[in-house]
Amino acid sequence: MSFTTKIQSYDGVGKFNVYVAEPDGRPRGAIIVIQEIFGVDTDIRWRCDLLAQSGYLAIAPDLFWRLDPGMELDPDITSTMKRSVDVVIRFNTDKGVHDVQTTINKAREIVGSKAKIGLIGYCLGGRMAAFASARTDIDAAVSYYGVQIERMLNEKDAIRNPLMLHMPEFDEHVGKEIQDQIHAAFDGNEQITIYDYPGQHHGFACALGKRRSEATAKLADERTAQFLAEHIG
Repeated sequence: MSFTTKIQSYDGVGKFNVYVAEPDGRPRGAIIVIQEIFGVDTDIRWRCDLLAQSGYLAIAPDLFWRLDPGMELDPDITSTMKRSVDVVIRFNTDKGVHDVQTTINKAREIVGSKAKIGLIGYCLGGRMAAFASARTDIDAAVSYYGVQIERMLNEKDAIRNPLMLHMPEFDEHVGKEIQDQIHAAFDGNEQITIYDYPGQHHGFACALGKRRSEATAKLADERTAQFLAEHIG
């Protein structure tokens, strides 16, 4: 069963929407799914539903609720990009991390304190996966083509739980120099696994739409599924 509900923000400013997909029976754990710059769209909801079919409780918070609540755009329609970019420019990562922690707390209330909580993020959500690994009590996280991860490299020593990064070679938003910086910072941390995808572009693993690169997306998702099974249950 899937539905949308609201949870109270950490600072008491308001409530924000979360999309929830529940498995049949007792959850094997919970997965927080963090959006790209297009909002909690069809792609993100589909991923939550798929995780629920695999036995996880999946929750996708609307991290843009402070700026453009309920925003949902189609990445294949280029005319919508200005709206999404305008929101991203104003997005406060620190507040976003707090909203992620609030979502983690809600997930723990539902599945119980002994269950483990994972996180998967895409693009902006990939950035949040890295920050959450350093700043929250998430048990494991996966970042797909995360943007601006270089902003948190000074926090790398705070990452003590497993983190997996999927990095396409030709990411239009994360150049080779930045990718090299990420490798240099993370390669010595046994908790962090980085997979590079030669010839691939930003958004290669999207579930729907023109950006998807089928074979590579399946490979990345298989690696993610194995990672979650190992570290979340």
